[in-house]
Amino acid sequence: MRLALVVAAASVSLLGCSGLAPPPSTTATSTTATSANATSATATATTRVAQAQRTHEYVSGPPPRQRADRSSASAVRAIEMFATAYINWRASTVAADMRALAAASVGQARSAMALAAATTAGDYELRRGGIANTGTVEAVALLSGSHDEYVVVTREQTSATNTAAYQGLRPAWHITLATVVEAGAGQWVLSGWQPES
Repeated sequence: MRLALVVAAASVSLLGCSGLAPPPSTTATSTTATSANATSATATATTRVAQAQRTHEYVSGPPPRQRADRSSASAVRAIEMFATAYINWRASTVAADMRALAAASVGQARSAMALAAATTAGDYELRRGGIANTGTVEAVALLSGSHDEYVVVTREQTSATNTAAYQGLRPAWHITLATVVEAGAGQWVLSGWQPES
């Protein structure tokens, strides 16, 4: 199945490259240049297809640069704001909360939040149970030996209004690794969010 997708992607790439060449001209120079461009594009596509057949992966160009819809003046503040929003939610708002966090982040953090939004949006048991999570960010510290990874410590409690499943559950400590990136001069956004416990 994966190989079929690679071959299909390679075919689309080959078809897409043919549309990049300039229209043929009546002069010999234009015809020669067009032939050279077409030969170069075909050779590049052929090389990529050959590589895909060897490695079972098709290497595409870099994705477009992501932009977060908000940033913070410091890395620690960006993490605190993100973590606070991440750990405080209700079943009725969690999908929208995760979509908002996806828009406020880039890279792996954006992907993780988009996946969480999609997963929770269709979670009937979550809504039926009236499940909620509350917590506080207790500490944010730079990971030893790193310049952009931080350890985030939170204290959280899960509750429910329509089920006894969480009754008597005590608050729990959680650790997450967060990565930040400078989006502009003095403007920081989350690029990685990896809960560890």
